[in-house]
Amino acid sequence: MSDTPSVLFVCVHNAGRSQMAAAYLTHLAGERVEVRSAGSAPADAVNPAVVEALREEGIDISAEVPKVLTVEAVRASDYVITMGCGDACPIFPGKTYLDWVLEDPAGQGVEAVRPIRDEIRRRIEDLIADIDRTRADTGSTP
Repeated sequence: MSDTPSVLFVCVHNAGRSQMAAAYLTHLAGERVEVRSAGSAPADAVNPAVVEALREEGIDISAEVPKVLTVEAVRASDYVITMGCGDACPIFPGKTYLDWVLEDPAGQGVEAVRPIRDEIRRRIEDLIADIDRTRADTGSTP
């Protein structure tokens, strides 16, 4: 495994919450963290209201497509963060698993997506601080 920590975000459709989380982590942490997202039952496209809500933040995810959750993606990740996908995610020892309870933006307009987006950003900022703290405690270089 590389020295770069890796994070996998998982929700059912990989069209909203996990896409926002992955976009924020990529935007805020840059090359310091490897980022993946997937869904247990991926949709055909990313939710347009999610694309618009992130565009307001200067983040363009219009080219993203939902991806299917694979055992390999979980195995390759240090952190696995689920968002409403229940027990669909395989469990491997030595990983950090977090379950973020967030409202599902499916079928909602951009006005309803904004507070979900803002909560995800807050959690991503906390996650980055936790990753940096863990790396400092273990002596890994960022």
